[in-house]
Amino acid sequence: MTETSGSTVEPPKIDPSVSHSARIWNFWLGGKDNFAVDRQIGEQFQDLFPDIVPIARGSREFLSRAVTYLAGQVGIRQFLDIGTGLPTVDNTHEVAQRVAPQSRIVYVDNDPMVLSHARALLAGTPQGVTEYVDASLHDPDRILDAAQRATLDFDQPVGLILMNILGHVPDLDEARSIVRRLMAALPAGSHLVVADGTNVVDGAAFEAAIAVWNASGSLPYHLRTPDEIGTYFDGLELVEPGVVSCPLWRPDPTDPTPRRPVDEFGAVGRKP
Repeated sequence: MTETSGSTVEPPKIDPSVSHSARIWNFWLGGKDNFAVDRQIGEQFQDLFPDIVPIARGSREFLSRAVTYLAGQVGIRQFLDIGTGLPTVDNTHEVAQRVAPQSRIVYVDNDPMVLSHARALLAGTPQGVTEYVDASLHDPDRILDAAQRATLDFDQPVGLILMNILGHVPDLDEARSIVRRLMAALPAGSHLVVADGTNVVDGAAFEAAIAVWNASGSLPYHLRTPDEIGTYFDGLELVEPGVVSCPLWRPDPTDPTPRRPVDEFGAVGRKP
């Protein structure tokens, strides 16, 4: 199987009877790329924890604001987005290339349904580059090697994006180790963007819903405290306002919509 868009890929094997987190997330965002089993679990989860939809949308909006900041104010022109998920609205390449059409983006995932949608993910601007790598977060060296072969120049700053994926790593020390390995390969001026679920806003209600999720056969997810999420940024310079609930990270001051905290915290950090 090829790692990027440059060659023919084998048809992905997709089992519509088994749920998958990327497709359930797609359902919560109002997408169409999901199966009955994904909608069933998504609805069951939503019944237990209605705030999951604001969390999903708040996470997507945070990603958009963070990438806009990096491509605009910081001037980053290449992004490594690991745990891509299914294409929805304002994917990383769309946001970055809206600001700077020459931006280069490498997406990484190892879900066959995401692979089947890679062509949609690769539809960027003619001035820029978008590529897809089929790899696991647990193999950061392979990700780094493939990303460089695809298009990224590790002599120039990179925006590393890890959205709602580190919670799928059961051991916090392993998750930290993965982040350290990825950031170690990137030059000074690179930035890390992370967001993941917490249990400090809705507490027991979210924990109960996550227990249902983990019992459903979907890839288990582990809630982390904001302080634990903050440890991913050890050695980096946190961008203001630091680790906060996603809707509270640099909201658009012209948007009159009230912003309330949800159990999804994120941050952006710069490698000095």
